[in-house]
Amino acid sequence: MDDLPSGSGEPPDATANSPAGKSRSQPTTQPLSRYESQKRRDWNTFLQYLKNHKPPLTLSRCSGAHVIEFLKYLDQFGKTKVHVTGCAYFGHPNPPAPCACPLKQAWGSLDALIGRLRAAYEENGGQPESNSFGARAVRIYLREVKDSQAKARGIPYEKKKRKRAGGSASGATERAENTSVDGGGSGGGEDGGTSGNISSNEVAPVTSTV
Repeated sequence: MDDLPSGSGEPPDATANSPAGKSRSQPTTQPLSRYESQKRRDWNTFLQYLKNHKPPLTLSRCSGAHVIEFLKYLDQFGKTKVHVTGCAYFGHPNPPAPCACPLKQAWGSLDALIGRLRAAYEENGGQPESNSFGARAVRIYLREVKDSQAKARGIPYEKKKRKRAGGSASGATERAENTSVDGGGSGGGEDGGTSGNISSNEVAPVTSTV
């Protein structure tokens, strides 16, 4: 009679090496939401901006003034026409013909961007009290951009009515997901811009004026 294998003598578990067994033993990773994916891209873009900054700039030394400098830098990727004071279409919501006024980032896109970067900063170990994305200077700058673009484009930005507690959180997340910084993408963006993403590879070296 053949000898039994050493050990308990129990037959091996057939399910251990089966596809079903492997799927149970390996945890499944949930795909990121649109908001989380956009937030990660924005954060990587900002870190690349700091890396290319001249003189070099670290996150710990980044101030509200540097955040504003970053927002102004992003205007070169903008898709929203903002009429200057001397333009014949200043304050005209639907200009009948093209003009030479510059393209900039829409206020709504910048506002949503700052919200995502503010959250990403704290999720990556930053302290709320040192969060430059929530600095008073940044809030003032965004308010000035909002007011100037409203006048230049003839489009008033009205405050949205507060939703009830049940739908406020989901509504805020949905708005943040659908508002990205103007870039090379396609599709309708907020405030007449073209929604898209700025790749971290597109961030060119910047000389600080702060």
